[in-house]
Amino acid sequence: MAKFETELHGDFDETLEYFHKGILDASMSASFEDESYWQRAGVRCCVRVYERYSFGGGNRVSMALMLMGDGEDLFLSAITSGGSQAMFFKINTWGEEAFLDTLRELAERY
Repeated sequence: MAKFETELHGDFDETLEYFHKGILDASMSASFEDESYWQRAGVRCCVRVYERYSFGGGNRVSMALMLMGDGEDLFLSAITSGGSQAMFFKINTWGEEAFLDTLRELAERY
């Protein structure tokens, strides 16, 4: 498991679309699985789940992305999982880190 969190500033819908497009464009095996959306009193939250094939690990990894916004104050959190091939402890987490690096690079360019 790997985690990345950061605070951003901008339009919620545009930011969500920026990360969505960036994640899918970064890997031909990336897919958007599902989302959950919630809004109350001006606060918005969207959780999306993505998957992609990890060539280095020979398996699929997933990333849960959460974007929360209060006006133009945004908080982004993402956690990757899967990819390990061990039964009792995690080894071979390269795929998780690489998937999260995609999001980290997008956030740095944002």
